[in-house]
Amino acid sequence: MAVTVETLDKLERRITLSLSAQDISTEVEQRLKRLARTVKADGFRPGKVPMSVVAQRYGMSVQYEVVNDKVGEAFAQAASEAQLRVAGAPRISEKEGEAPEGQLVFDAVFEVYPEVQIEDLAAVEVSRASSEIDEAAIDRTVEILRKQRRSFAERAEGEVAVDDDRVTIDFEGKVDGVAFPGGTAEGFQFLLGEGRMLPSFEDAVRGMKVGESKTFPLTFPEDYHGKDVAGKEADFLVTVKKIEAQQLPEITEDFVKSLGVADGSIDSLRADIRKNLEREIKARLASRNKSAAFEALLKASSFDLPQALVANEVERMVQSAMADLKERGVKDAAKAGIPAEVFQPQAERRVRLGLMVAELVKRNNLQATPDQIRSHIEEIAQSYERPEEVIRWYMSDRGRMAEVEALVIENNVLSHLHAQAKVSDEAVPFEALMQQPA
Repeated sequence: MAVTVETLDKLERRITLSLSAQDISTEVEQRLKRLARTVKADGFRPGKVPMSVVAQRYGMSVQYEVVNDKVGEAFAQAASEAQLRVAGAPRISEKEGEAPEGQLVFDAVFEVYPEVQIEDLAAVEVSRASSEIDEAAIDRTVEILRKQRRSFAERAEGEVAVDDDRVTIDFEGKVDGVAFPGGTAEGFQFLLGEGRMLPSFEDAVRGMKVGESKTFPLTFPEDYHGKDVAGKEADFLVTVKKIEAQQLPEITEDFVKSLGVADGSIDSLRADIRKNLEREIKARLASRNKSAAFEALLKASSFDLPQALVANEVERMVQSAMADLKERGVKDAAKAGIPAEVFQPQAERRVRLGLMVAELVKRNNLQATPDQIRSHIEEIAQSYERPEEVIRWYMSDRGRMAEVEALVIENNVLSHLHAQAKVSDEAVPFEALMQQPA
């Protein structure tokens, strides 16, 4: 029988479903009989409970279950016959008005997937970043490794505080002559020149001696995290209690071995650093280039979004945010009351991008192959001490494998975009790339 599909608005559709009341009654009776074989009731042996008792106790719930199942089956069959791609779950309601004799009639309102139109990729402009690791980058990494293992020794009397010193101070800050929360501390310790304190605070401490006190003004930034003092000027009194100079370890064979380089060779250490930096820079470039390409792809098309999919994505993001709060130890995270509308723009972007990526994958056969998935897992595993264990960990779980498959598909789409679009290459300095969020 032909299925009549009504268009309500953009992607919203309606189908009217008719069910035989006799078929439902028959199915309810059969399920109650099966239930009667195992149901227990006071005064009756198992399997001997009268059908009247079973029907009285379970009739309504079984009726509800049967109607739901039958409506679901009817909707699935109707959508299939009409060749509809349904987006999200339908909203089922009993149709208003008098139903034909012996029939139960329901309206199913739902959304369909849009027709995703993507403009010619040859007209899409995409930026592609690249970067190189030089010897200076390796030198800086060696220095970072030395700083991670540094020690401190108290400076001689009369020496002043300079960058990289660890200073211990007492301080008191006031706004309009009144102390404010967080503005006073004793025995406070920080590393001078590493940016933990505001620049004007570090400037004041730099050059001071042990036992010296100084009063100076400090203006808090407008976006300062302490909103009570943001944008205000405070007067600080600082007294230096101790100054300790850093002691960096020499680059000896023992030092190199302590970093896990078995032969203790500086050349081997630098080779390991280069390998690790290459892995890191590859990941950062991939993330940056993928973001730029997908942003360009989003501009290459416009179509209506199924709001059911957007709502599902919003809910998923809300649940993820609450789980994150709980993991960070926030009390009553489940009752945080995170407003769903905060995630609406990001959810719409994700759904739109997902539909576009799926369309490109289908059109151009960009699915992930088993070899690609295995290769990606092996690449991830190389950054761990026991790669084979990591590979087994991924391969033994379908969920983790699905995550890798999604990443490989994204990489396939990125390669396809770079092959088809107008690509402008951009050389990014190594330091600038490493300062960006991973």
